[in-house]
Amino acid sequence: MDCCKEVRTSHWIYPTLILCTYGFFSMMRPSEPFLTPYLTGPDKNLTTDEVSNKVYPVWTYSYLVLLFPVFLITDYMRYKPIIILQGLSYVITWAMLLFAQGVLAMQLMEFAYGMVTATEVAYYAYIYSVVSADHYQKVTSYCRSITLVAATVAAVLGQLLVSFAKLSYFHLHVITWTSVSVALLASFFLPMPTSSMFFHKNHSPGTPQRALHQDTRPNVSSINEGPSYQDDDNAQKSVISRTLPGCWSNKHQNILVQLWEDLKECYSTKKLLYWSLWWALATAGYNQVVNYVQVLWDVRAPSQNYTVYNGAIEAAATFLSSVSSMAVGYVKIDWDLSGELALGIFSAMSASFLFLMHFIASIWACYASYIIFKSCYMLLITITTFQIAVNLSMERYALMFGFNSFVAVLIQTILTVIVVDARGLGLHIVTQFLIYGCYFAVIAGIFLIRSIYTIVSIKCKKETPNFSSEPQNTKEYVPETRLSGCANICSFNDS
Repeated sequence: MDCCKEVRTSHWIYPTLILCTYGFFSMMRPSEPFLTPYLTGPDKNLTTDEVSNKVYPVWTYSYLVLLFPVFLITDYMRYKPIIILQGLSYVITWAMLLFAQGVLAMQLMEFAYGMVTATEVAYYAYIYSVVSADHYQKVTSYCRSITLVAATVAAVLGQLLVSFAKLSYFHLHVITWTSVSVALLASFFLPMPTSSMFFHKNHSPGTPQRALHQDTRPNVSSINEGPSYQDDDNAQKSVISRTLPGCWSNKHQNILVQLWEDLKECYSTKKLLYWSLWWALATAGYNQVVNYVQVLWDVRAPSQNYTVYNGAIEAAATFLSSVSSMAVGYVKIDWDLSGELALGIFSAMSASFLFLMHFIASIWACYASYIIFKSCYMLLITITTFQIAVNLSMERYALMFGFNSFVAVLIQTILTVIVVDARGLGLHIVTQFLIYGCYFAVIAGIFLIRSIYTIVSIKCKKETPNFSSEPQNTKEYVPETRLSGCANICSFNDS
């Protein structure tokens, strides 16, 4: 009892434990890799075209509509109610998968799942409002790792139950429904935060808060980019602190103005702008591929006639993705100089594997191409996330994450309307992957051209002789170059 009481009263162990429990059971979904075979099978009896062109697009539309308002409401309501809402949306989604019938019912199911993905930001932002900055790295590692572990275990379990126990897809969904119900129950045990990133900043001593995180580490942005964000932040906080407590509308209007000014400041830096551009473009394409790849697999090897290995492939892709993401921390590369080149090269690789999935009819070629495609994306998104986060305070990182996600979903919606939706072109699933390959080829071309321009500019600058007779200038230039290649890149581009 004393041990349990000690864990519960701890500043970070108890909320981290509960949140990890929620994350594990919410991601423990062994039926998810087999969703398309389930919908096109005897349980739901939908056609492949109905699933691809009428059902799946609803998720994209609902995600777009819900993402931005949910992002603001999440912070205002201090995360826990939104996590509970996500757990409830999980339960509703799988209840409809089990008991509802018809295209309209499955479209409503996709809308509920859109709520699940839109509220995902609450899971990753909650923990920072209840623990001190000293534990950020540790709790972030726990919360993110547990979801990868759960997804891998769920995919392996689903494949084993289908291949060896001959369990039906319906019973897989029963297991998933039970798991997400446990997650919903766990969400009620989360402690309610007293502060949040934007609307509920608690400045009392000893209270974990987001705004002070920037003061606990070196101001990397001021080193790499020139102007300091810290003075700007202090000025904006001062504006809010002068607001009368009773003036609710004025206070929250000032916060929204602050968010807008922060957003403009973030994207005024060319380095962050280009990393965010790749984030939005690539995430839109990645979501499209992941959302429709099961349909392609079902066309290449119909589940009624072939053994389905979707679970094993998802497990392999998740495992390889986690390995590639972890490898980023051990690779010694100047990402400021070579980062955009890496974005271009790996985007080109992604495009080539998507073309392979279009032109080669072999299901095993599709499987292998998907595994490598997903690993490439996870590698690059890890690099991108790090490069953006290292230059921003936590509030601005959350804001930029939300806006980049919104732009990605907006681009994805445009792709869905034009390529997938029956009211648009309504292309066949095989043709869709040709479009996605071309899409990633365009992304690769943009960043390869950009990286070549950057490298050539730096090389020409280094080869330019310095005619100054004062040696002090040379001494000042050397440490500046060593300190940050990004500062040089930005200055050359601005000129």
